[in-house]
Amino acid sequence: MVSARRSFEGSLPVGALARLCEVLASSEGTASFELDFGRDEFDTAYLDVRAQAPLTLVCQRTLEPFVLPVVVNTRLGLIRRESEEAGLPPGCEPLLVSGDGKLNLADVIEDEMLLALPLVPVNPDSTLPDEVTGSAHDDASAAERDDNPFAALRELKNH
Repeated sequence: MVSARRSFEGSLPVGALARLCEVLASSEGTASFELDFGRDEFDTAYLDVRAQAPLTLVCQRTLEPFVLPVVVNTRLGLIRRESEEAGLPPGCEPLLVSGDGKLNLADVIEDEMLLALPLVPVNPDSTLPDEVTGSAHDDASAAERDDNPFAALRELKNH
């Protein structure tokens, strides 16, 4: 594929990506992808992965599901031994290829989608409820509360 500079494009149902589905709130949707094999000016074999999918995650602020459009645009340097990683050009992530030189392209796409997910998914349109933020209460009354753990320190400082 590298020598022939092959390219592929298509789509996969998100439900077919089992490891990705384990971290999603829903397996609905379709991932579209473009893959390009080739060699760069340093004669490094590479695979360019471009993929996008609307993925349903659980917002860790509200615990409600939301759709996050995930976009991947990565160049993977194809290496056969871990020692070859040091020779990859900047901006090229390593992808260890088995001895027979075969890749499961769906696995590569799934790996890159997993890496693109946020560590803590938060819906950008969400807000915390008033009972959590305390915005329904006056800030001055919060400072005067008797259960303030720093009240004793304030007394010590004043003496």
